[in-house]
Amino acid sequence: MIDIKNVYKAYRKNSNVVEDISIKINNGEIFGFIGPNGAGKTTTIKMMTGILDIDKGDILIDGKSIKKNPVEAKKRFGFVPDDPNMFLKLKGIDYLNFIADIYEVSTNDRMEKIEKLTKEFEIYDALEDKIESYSHGMRQKIIICGVLIHNPQNWILDEPLTGLDPKSAYRLKNMMREHVKNGKCVFFSTHVLEVAEKLCDRIGIINKGKIIFIGTYEEMKKRLGGEGSLEELFMEITKNDEE
Repeated sequence: MIDIKNVYKAYRKNSNVVEDISIKINNGEIFGFIGPNGAGKTTTIKMMTGILDIDKGDILIDGKSIKKNPVEAKKRFGFVPDDPNMFLKLKGIDYLNFIADIYEVSTNDRMEKIEKLTKEFEIYDALEDKIESYSHGMRQKIIICGVLIHNPQNWILDEPLTGLDPKSAYRLKNMMREHVKNGKCVFFSTHVLEVAEKLCDRIGIINKGKIIFIGTYEEMKKRLGGEGSLEELFMEITKNDEE
């Protein structure tokens, strides 16, 4: 479970990028996080993962504070960032072993998981190549494999489907469903609203640093009195917020 409690973030004095955000993402659900560019999505995710400091409030990962107990909190999640261009000089296999070392995955477990995951995402034959030689989609796949290798309770995924081929995207979506079916938690940021509509149990919309809606797709339709797609309702609710 991820509990975001009255969180604020400002880059300049008197200019909040994120203002008084509170969201509880429950075990057993895929929570979709959407909003316009510059709305505060990435800033929120960076605070959740400890990349950015929180100015006010706190974020708890399975009860562990990312502010007060960051190491324990970070052990409780796996993070796929929106940019997979990292550790480019490492071979794929070296990167996965590096991640496995950090999370103290045993030799036998890591060998089994590396083979299973990389074959599933069809990058097994490229493990001895440097990540800099990978396509964008392959880099995304190696990052996803690294996240899954230690089987974290909570997944924090920032645009994870970007660059993935249809087969790999389908597999990842099925993995997300299976993960929450086992009583675990997925926080999923995406610009592809059709995917969020079909995949997510609940949706949070952020605009201008504030949460303007949290609930199910059906609850959004009732609130707006419409029967449109999530894309149409999203355009309406963000337009109303600007008026």
